Amino acid sequence: MTFHDFNLNKSLLNALDDIGVSEPTAIQQKVFSPIMSGADVVGVAQTGTGKTYAFLLPSLRLWKFSKSPAPQILIMVPTRELVAQVVEEVNKLSAYLTFQTVGVYGGTNIKTHITALEKGCDCVVGTPGRLLDLMLKGALKTKHLKRLIIDEVDEMLNLGFRTQLNNIIQYLPVKRQNLMFSATMPEDVEQIINSYTDFYQKIETAPSGAPLENITQYAYQVQNFNTKANLLELLLNSDSDMSKVLVFVSTKKMADALYQRMQQSFDNNLGVIHSSKSQNNRFNTVNEFQNGSYRFIIATDVIARGLDVSQVTHVVNFDMSPVSEGYIHRIGRTGRAEKKGIAISFISDIELPYQKQIETLMGIEIPSKETPEDLIVSDELIPLEVPDGYVPFNYHKMKGPKVTGDAFHEKIDKNKKENNKVHYETKMQKKYKKQYRPKDRR
Repeated sequence: MTFHDFNLNKSLLNALDDIGVSEPTAIQQKVFSPIMSGADVVGVAQTGTGKTYAFLLPSLRLWKFSKSPAPQILIMVPTRELVAQVVEEVNKLSAYLTFQTVGVYGGTNIKTHITALEKGCDCVVGTPGRLLDLMLKGALKTKHLKRLIIDEVDEMLNLGFRTQLNNIIQYLPVKRQNLMFSATMPEDVEQIINSYTDFYQKIETAPSGAPLENITQYAYQVQNFNTKANLLELLLNSDSDMSKVLVFVSTKKMADALYQRMQQSFDNNLGVIHSSKSQNNRFNTVNEFQNGSYRFIIATDVIARGLDVSQVTHVVNFDMSPVSEGYIHRIGRTGRAEKKGIAISFISDIELPYQKQIETLMGIEIPSKETPEDLIVSDELIPLEVPDGYVPFNYHKMKGPKVTGDAFHEKIDKNKKENNKVHYETKMQKKYKKQYRPKDRR
């Protein structure tokens, strides 16, 4: 089957020919007809299998030109990088249509987005926070909205986005089509989806959480930051095939710590990206990684969702993800578009429970490898590895009386004075040489 077998108009077929895509993937084939029929659809497919085009193609086919400046399609995604990526894909597919798309996200001047929306558009792609701000300001009008698309829906319905999502839905027309896509679909997320739509078709091309067959996975047992950093450096220096590597860590501080450590050996061949970085910095880092200027980048899960960087050779889990679904999205950054990929995990004893949960979700075990003989093993912990609850001994932060000794220098004269304050009654008694009794003022 090719896209010419779909009910696509000539404009979309010409755009697909320009892109160089001719054969639809499994998820694109399965969801096209249900979406075209107007049904609500929840699509579950392995990462890297073309979910973006799966909801864009039928949505653009159903779109009809309107003189109204209000958008007909609203696409919500969890990260700024994914906004830019989806907007780029929409622009490619709508190259032969009079179709306008606006991308909005936080961290930038909202006035720019307000101006863009005032000019009119057919589709808005955005993160929940910025979308809600624009709705509250009256800049984003939804009265003509026909289609709500939520990408990475399992992430969008977690506790961080759920309140914003609920508030946004209150602004949307009740009569609309809901399309929700992700690589993983936990049961609790399905229960929440039931509150947004009365009936939907769930279409799966693989069980939720199934790993891609073309990703080779293995793990090393490594106990601490310094040893993990030594192992990462050793692998990068010994394996020339690790030419485009994503390294995932648990926190922003850990990302900065590893960046400082690896910068000593790799100079300008690496980057770091997390939510505290400026928007321009994040985009530039991704672009430098995409064009090959950076051999590897260190990142938190901010780019584990949906970001399509071509030809990532390896994904390294420097820290294991505590969320099983997060691991699936991480390793899905490699092995995309039917290419081979490798996922390597550094696992400490503390992270073993995470490994077991991930293996249960995938239904397979992650094989272990022996660490290289020339690996330098360190017992030294960095401050970020100190267990929660440990409080260093510090007199200044102790409650209660402090243990102090004699002053190391003599007090100045003014500090040697004693408290010579005399009460008024004592002063009067001394003046009149007799006991002083205040007059009765009643």
